[in-house]
Amino acid sequence: MDLVTRYIAAVQRELPENKRDEIGRELNANIRDQLDALAEQKGELTEDDMVAVLLQLGSPRDVAEQFVPPQPLISLSYMPVYRYTLYMVLGILFVLQIIASTSTWLHSQFGLLLYLKSLASGFIGDACLAFTAITLTYMLVSRDANTAVTATPSWHPRQLPGVGPGWQHISMQNIFTDLGTYAFLLVVIWYPLALTPEQLAALPMRITDATWQFLVWSTPVLLAGIVLNIGQLKQRFWSRKMLVANITLNGALLFILLYLAFSGPIFIVKTEVWPYIFSTESLHRSVLLGLYITACFPLYELWRDCRRLKHFG
Repeated sequence: MDLVTRYIAAVQRELPENKRDEIGRELNANIRDQLDALAEQKGELTEDDMVAVLLQLGSPRDVAEQFVPPQPLISLSYMPVYRYTLYMVLGILFVLQIIASTSTWLHSQFGLLLYLKSLASGFIGDACLAFTAITLTYMLVSRDANTAVTATPSWHPRQLPGVGPGWQHISMQNIFTDLGTYAFLLVVIWYPLALTPEQLAALPMRITDATWQFLVWSTPVLLAGIVLNIGQLKQRFWSRKMLVANITLNGALLFILLYLAFSGPIFIVKTEVWPYIFSTESLHRSVLLGLYITACFPLYELWRDCRRLKHFG
């Protein structure tokens, strides 16, 4: 029986100290019952027979986990609210990082690749810190056995949304992507107010006065988009009113983009700063192409949401 003793000792090493003796006795009785039943069938047992029985039971770690399941880092009852908190905080940090990186980019006029590097490195650093802090907080809360867990918010059957297709669920990724886009555009539009006339005139490339004035008038559209996204965070389910609001918003964005495309030059460029990189004409064509491509996104959402609106009759 040396194999059985060694097996039980291996299982006990994987168990909490206060449960080793009790589970060891129970496991020993279980194994001996199996060996006795096998001995009645075959007679005297060999070491190979005992090995076969122990192999059938499984590795000592697997057997120990059957008696005492491993404790997760964060309690399963806290997992839904933990994930929601994590997504919310990371989404807010992403929007704030876009604002900070865009402000630095406009002030320093460094290249697009450096802007993306600043955005990525800043967000990754903040995200790692936030992930660690949130995870440690919920880990400590999960260890408190006296804490009453109420992970499920209050609800009522009459408040449940109707049965609909899968597209009616709004993902948090889409919400925070839109919030980041609106934050970026607002910083680009209103950043010139933070500069003196001398600093503005010294910029190698800036928005024309007429374009900037039109974008200022368009600010309420971007603010309406932010309000709509915040509403989506509260009710992450497409309703008829929300679809109509999104159609109106995308219609306004499409008008803004097309107006900019047909209104003439958008930027004032000092060609002497980049004399061998591009001409004013090539820049204008590139901006027009970018506006047309960007306009395809609200145009697609207009078509998509109009089709979805038919679902509500």
